[in-house]
Amino acid sequence: MKKRIPKSLVQISNRIQSPLLAVNRSSCCSSDMDAKEVRNMSSPAPQGGRDVAGGSSTGTGAYSLPAVRFSSEDILFCIDVGPETMVEMKVTGPTGRPFTRQDAIKQAIMLFVHSKLTINPDHRFAFCTLAKPIQWLRKEFSSDIDSAVAALRGISVNMPSTQADLTHLFKAANHEAKKSQAQNRIFRVVLIYCRSSTPPQYQLPPSPTKLFTLDVMYLHDKPGPDNCPQLVYDTLVDALERLSEYEGYIFESGQGLTRALFRNMSVLLCHPQQRCYQDELDVPKSLTKNVVPESSPADDSVIVVPS
Repeated sequence: MKKRIPKSLVQISNRIQSPLLAVNRSSCCSSDMDAKEVRNMSSPAPQGGRDVAGGSSTGTGAYSLPAVRFSSEDILFCIDVGPETMVEMKVTGPTGRPFTRQDAIKQAIMLFVHSKLTINPDHRFAFCTLAKPIQWLRKEFSSDIDSAVAALRGISVNMPSTQADLTHLFKAANHEAKKSQAQNRIFRVVLIYCRSSTPPQYQLPPSPTKLFTLDVMYLHDKPGPDNCPQLVYDTLVDALERLSEYEGYIFESGQGLTRALFRNMSVLLCHPQQRCYQDELDVPKSLTKNVVPESSPADDSVIVVPS
């Protein structure tokens, strides 16, 4: 299914809630453990038949799917370190100093790592920054929290901003994905991009092999004479659709709100093998109370009482 693209980021930037900002449904964030499903069918299945998913059915009208173990993940975070990452968010820290995008990104990643390891301690992480070529903060995949903290502390802003080339990132991801597959794991890249006037560039073969899942978090400024966030967004969507093995998610935010970043990062906790299409995400639900109108009287006619 082709990912739906907002008609204009101008509309997105002027709203608190973007069409693409959503918290994942609970089924997508379920634990990475053995899953077994038994359903009752409205009509009995043929005796001894088999369902399309490979399970078996009986004349009792029920079928079962065989237990499936979801693969553990190797997740590579690629973090933009251009000067746009120092843009201040609309929140201040405990000391009163304004949070920058980089500060918020670091916190969001640590929340992600802690939560992901709570779901499954076998997940592993590596970190790099967006450069040409990419700069590794930690190339060895690990489940160790302290190593993740040390890697994030090594992030520094790259001044001035250079052209963003994702070619080397995708080549490295393909190489690492093959090693993950050899260990019966799946590979994912989470790209955090913050440039509003520089669309990323990349070179891909005509029919690239899909070896990993690509997720994108795009933080941008509002559209203006010097910015083209819609073009940047379209370029990222194109890369995602051409490369993702499973359903890849892309989220954007132009309001400078940390809660939007944390909310979107929570969606990415969902395992790629358990995801629905992004177009089908129907949460978060509106907090506005739905008031049911009072029912009208059965007879709306006016009765005139004679004096």
